[in-house]
Amino acid sequence: MNARAAVLLALFAGALAVAPLVADRYVLSVLTTVLWFAYLGQAWNVMMGFAGLLSLGHALYVGLGAYVSAALFVHFGIGPWLGLWAAMLAAGAAGAFIGVLGFRFGVRGVHFALLTIAFSEVARISFDHMAWFGGSGGLFIPVAADGGDPLNLRGSPTLFYYVILVLALGALALARLLLHSRLGYRWLAIREDPEAAEAVGVDLFTARIAAVVVSAALTALGGVFQAFYFSSLFPEQVFSMGRSIEIILPAIIGGIGTVFGPVLGAVILTPLGEVLAWALEVSGLDLPGLKQLFYGVALVVIVVYRPDGVWPWLARRLGLGAGDR
Repeated sequence: MNARAAVLLALFAGALAVAPLVADRYVLSVLTTVLWFAYLGQAWNVMMGFAGLLSLGHALYVGLGAYVSAALFVHFGIGPWLGLWAAMLAAGAAGAFIGVLGFRFGVRGVHFALLTIAFSEVARISFDHMAWFGGSGGLFIPVAADGGDPLNLRGSPTLFYYVILVLALGALALARLLLHSRLGYRWLAIREDPEAAEAVGVDLFTARIAAVVVSAALTALGGVFQAFYFSSLFPEQVFSMGRSIEIILPAIIGGIGTVFGPVLGAVILTPLGEVLAWALEVSGLDLPGLKQLFYGVALVVIVVYRPDGVWPWLARRLGLGAGDR
């Protein structure tokens, strides 16, 4: 990272840090959503952007993280700061199982993506019938008394904003660290040419499993945040295909395989979606599915005019280099 990039990143982080001092409750909720999708996009990017493994069922790991942590809190009083480890372990184990199943039997590319969708759908149907997790009626986390309870992640929107800000910045730093590690270089080699990587001694199976497990565990942490932020979970919502698409869009729009791309993608998509919702409300139009249509159009435009994503192009404009890191 050159000096200009470091300064711009510091200014960006500083602006986010002081945002609650000037933002109202609605703006703060939008910023929280932006950071949440930036975090989830970064977690997905580790798997697809770095290792070249397409997953279209990442809602599975969000749901596992959310439900495990929420159930531990509701049934046993185990707070999220401890429950998150069980949540990440559960998601990591699920990711490892899917990876072993796929890689041992040579399931690759689109077929591997279909495998991830299948497991996400199985989870959605299964949790819909599990009474211990609330079933189709939903699982609800008790709201804290006046004053909140930060130790159990119960508190004001400002508390949640700073939690997700730390997670998003931490994911950004971790992604950069992983990308420039020995494991990261192995992932990049596998992404570019698996046969050549294997020929020079890279263990494809181990490296791919590591990518899936890391991505799944990080995504589960985002699920923990979701559970305690919204305080309610429904299988149809948490494990939905739509949620998986929302997770991958920031990285695609911003730039797959880049460190800052998922952040920029979330900054672009979420506010535009809110503006669209506001415009529909003001106009009085009732057009179901328009937001999804808008995301689809935005995706087509980016693929056609900026196939590498917005961030590489913007980084070159700002004099930050190629923008691929």
